[in-house]
Amino acid sequence: MEGRERILVLGGDGTFQVLLNALAGCPQVVLGIIPCGGGNDLAIALGLPLNPVRAAGILLEGEARWMDAARVRTADGTGRLYTGGGGVGLDAEAAHHAGGVYRNLRGRTRYLLSAIRALIGFHAMHMRVEIRSGNPSMLDERALVVAVLNTPSYGAGLRIAPEAQTDDGKLDLILLGDLSFLQILGVLLGLALRGELRTKKVQRFRVEHVRIETERPCPFHGDGEMIGMTPVEIEVVPRALQILCPHRDARSRQKREALTFLSVNF
Repeated sequence: MEGRERILVLGGDGTFQVLLNALAGCPQVVLGIIPCGGGNDLAIALGLPLNPVRAAGILLEGEARWMDAARVRTADGTGRLYTGGGGVGLDAEAAHHAGGVYRNLRGRTRYLLSAIRALIGFHAMHMRVEIRSGNPSMLDERALVVAVLNTPSYGAGLRIAPEAQTDDGKLDLILLGDLSFLQILGVLLGLALRGELRTKKVQRFRVEHVRIETERPCPFHGDGEMIGMTPVEIEVVPRALQILCPHRDARSRQKREALTFLSVNF
């Protein structure tokens, strides 16, 4: 791959993560993704259609833009970059099942079924979350999920960080508190119907550097890939890579076409 100006991968968020880490020392190379995976949240954040043929056509006239990434370091010292979402707790257990028994499914259903499967025998755990940037603070409570995202969604369009941006030099920290079994099912139903996390037990923070400790060693996933065990530290890497995106004019046309479609069908 040495000497290439642009390298595109056909796959999902986990596949792109492999490419990103392989070329982490080559910021001059423009990377791109043609969505063909189980989640495709990076493609969604970039404004790409999920049809790989259409996406490839748009990227032929695309433009390169700088994008942030998240760098996670796990308990054993493993360091890895990811571009979408990562976390510990129920979502990491769901990611494990999504890559196992439900790996042949696609889209949001894959992750929601995985989360329901992960609920069996799972309980909220005591977590300590230290925010080491901006206004340093400590969160010390029982939680179901602690997630750190660079994109608004993970798990095939589950928008748990709707304000997240990929180029603002910040990451979005999401903490989902302890819920009853019925409350969890209600949250999952809302995610299934709307793709949004709606509950009073969610806290959101904008961060640059965070450390997560758990009452027992737990797996941390990034973009659905298991990276290592807690405790973990995650920090933003501003302008970590150049990513091929739809040209701004093309994105404007897509929005106009979508609005026209909606108005005609209304």
